[in-house]
Amino acid sequence: MTKTKNILITGGAGFIGAHVVRRFVIKYSDYHIYNLDALTYAGNLENLTDIEAKDNYSFLHGDITDQAYINTIFKQYKFDAVIHLAAESHVDRSITDPLAFAKTNILGTMVLLNAFKALHKNNWAGKRFYHISTDEVYGSLGESGLFEESTPYDPNSPYSASKASSDHFVRAYGETYGLPYVITHCSNNYGPYQFPEKLIPLFINNILDDKPLPVYGDGNYTRDWLYVVDHAIAIDLVFHKGENHETYTIGGFNEWKNIDLVKVLCKQMDEKLNRVSGTSEKLITYVKDRPGHDLRYAIDAAKINKELGWNPTVTFEEGLSKTIDWYLNNKQWLSSVSSGNYQDYYKKQYAKL
Repeated sequence: MTKTKNILITGGAGFIGAHVVRRFVIKYSDYHIYNLDALTYAGNLENLTDIEAKDNYSFLHGDITDQAYINTIFKQYKFDAVIHLAAESHVDRSITDPLAFAKTNILGTMVLLNAFKALHKNNWAGKRFYHISTDEVYGSLGESGLFEESTPYDPNSPYSASKASSDHFVRAYGETYGLPYVITHCSNNYGPYQFPEKLIPLFINNILDDKPLPVYGDGNYTRDWLYVVDHAIAIDLVFHKGENHETYTIGGFNEWKNIDLVKVLCKQMDEKLNRVSGTSEKLITYVKDRPGHDLRYAIDAAKINKELGWNPTVTFEEGLSKTIDWYLNNKQWLSSVSSGNYQDYYKKQYAKL
C-alpha cells in the first residue's frame, strides 16, 4: 500500500507515546509512523512489541536535542507531520535537575521546529506540528474553577516552566513563520505501561511488595485523572480535525484528592489480591511536601467536546480496575522496568541495525 503520510512521533516509547504510536500504526495503515525516542529511563520498546513488525512502523533511536541527527532524519524521511510527546515530565526530577528539563523540553522542541520549518520552506499545505503539553503550565487552582484554553500561564515548577516555554516557542513559530500547529494540554494520565515513578503504578508496585505508600503533605492535593487510551483517542481527533493555531484542553472530568484516590486504589488491590480489607491502607505514610506543590488541577474540556465530539469513555473506577489488572497480569514487565533490565531490549532487538 502506498503511504500517504510520513508521521514522526517523538517519545513514542514512553507511556503516552506508546499508546499513540500503537493507535496510529494499527488504525492508519496508509501512514508510515516513525517513532523517535532517546530511550532514557522512561522509554521502553517492550511497550510496543505487538506492533514492532508492522510494515508501516519504524523505530529511530535518537535525541531531539541532537540538531545534526534531527536535521538528517527530516531530510531523509520528509515528515509530513510531527506529533511531539518527547519530554522530561516528572516534577520531582525537575526540582533535582532543572537544566535537563530546559534542554529537552525547550531546546529539543526548538530543534524540531527548526527542522520542520527548513524541510517545508513555508509550503505548509497538508502539514502539521502537534505539540502535546500539560495542564501544569497554568499553575494551581483554588477550591473552585477550571483550567481552559484561555487561562493565563502561571507555572510553579521547573517542569511546568519548561513546558510553558516550549508552548510559547511553538506559537511563536506559528505567528512568525506560518508554521501550522496545534497544542493540547492534558490532565494526569494513568493506565498500562506507565513507568512506576508516577503515583498509581508506584503504589501498585509498593503494595505488591508491602512497601510504604508515600503521600505528600496532608494528601489533599487534587488532580484530574484521564485514562491514557482516552487521551490517545483525543490526540487522534485533534491531529486529524483540530484547527491550525488552536489550543485544546483535555481532561477526564474526574477530580480526586490524592488521599481519596490512594484509598480507592488500596481497596481495589485488597480485593484483587484476596487480602483482608484495610491491609494495603495500613501502608499509607505521610511524607514531607515537595517545594512548589500545586494545590489543585482541573480541566474544562468543553471545547474539544463541542468542536471535535470527544468525551472520556472510561470512568475512573473502571480505568483504575483495568490498570491494576494490567499490572497484575504483567508482573514481568513491572519487574523488568523496576530493575532496569528493560533497557537491554533495544540492544537485543536492534543490534543488527
